[in-house]
Amino acid sequence: MKTPISFLKEIDFSKEELMELIDLSLRFKELKKKRIPHKYLEGLNIALIFEKTSTRTRSAFTVAGQDLGMNVTYLGADEIQLGRKESVADTAKVLGSMFDGIEYRGFKQEDAETLARYSGVPVWNGLTDTWHPTQMIADFMTLKEIFGSLDGLHIAYVGDGRNNVAHSLLVTAAILGVNITIIAPALLQPEEDIVTLAKEHDNGAVIEITDRIEAVKGADMLYTDVWLSMGETVDFKERIDLLLPYQINAELLAKTGKADTVVMHCLPAFHDCKTEIGLNIYEKYGLAELEITDDIFQKHSSLIFQEAENRLHSIKAIMYYSLKEL
Repeated sequence: MKTPISFLKEIDFSKEELMELIDLSLRFKELKKKRIPHKYLEGLNIALIFEKTSTRTRSAFTVAGQDLGMNVTYLGADEIQLGRKESVADTAKVLGSMFDGIEYRGFKQEDAETLARYSGVPVWNGLTDTWHPTQMIADFMTLKEIFGSLDGLHIAYVGDGRNNVAHSLLVTAAILGVNITIIAPALLQPEEDIVTLAKEHDNGAVIEITDRIEAVKGADMLYTDVWLSMGETVDFKERIDLLLPYQINAELLAKTGKADTVVMHCLPAFHDCKTEIGLNIYEKYGLAELEITDDIFQKHSSLIFQEAENRLHSIKAIMYYSLKEL
């Protein structure tokens, strides 16, 4: 019996395999745009487990599954017994006997790994506290659309360098041989074991971890994410004070020294007060913008929302890659 191909973290895949997924994503996007049916997995059933709320990941998995002809079942945190009345391993065995694939978006990377180990079907990591691999295929797909190739690119992540997006961006860039700089205050730089993994899987990328804002010089793309990850409990005022100098604004963008540097964000973004949380932050701390200013967000919004749309096409590619043999 062939071992199921799960997508749990980037280091499980070679550069060639990740590039195959990126190129497959681009082909699926073309099919979608041309409205060419591609129900290649018709009749299969997948389960979507969401312990954390979601907009893009849930929408992308749902539409991607339906486009491929699959039946999609959503399992919310309060709708199943995962880890409460039933162990993750036992849940995996039950779901694996009924579904052909399982998406998991939650807290512990260990739970995603356990689902894959005991279910006997492919498991796709929609996000854990450690990794966000499906986001990476969409991100590097977007970069390939913009620049035509990933060769020679220099990308810089600015902000909280210890979160799942920063981890995944660092390791994926290393695997793909894309030069990457993580710019974060010393207290919020990637854990040493993550940096070690990036270096172990490096295929020619220049890797830099620094607290110097000036390190954005020469970057083709700047990337940021929210300053407080879902489920994280910290003193938010301390976090703001620590990260405000790392906000992507016009002054920081100018430090790249390039007129054509692009900006990406995995969303949601706190760039104004038009959300309940954004308004609460403004009322409490007097800040209408956090990790990115509204003027920069709006200037690069077409690309940011292109990146968001690409979650659909990349997730479709990932699921097809796992299930095509069925």
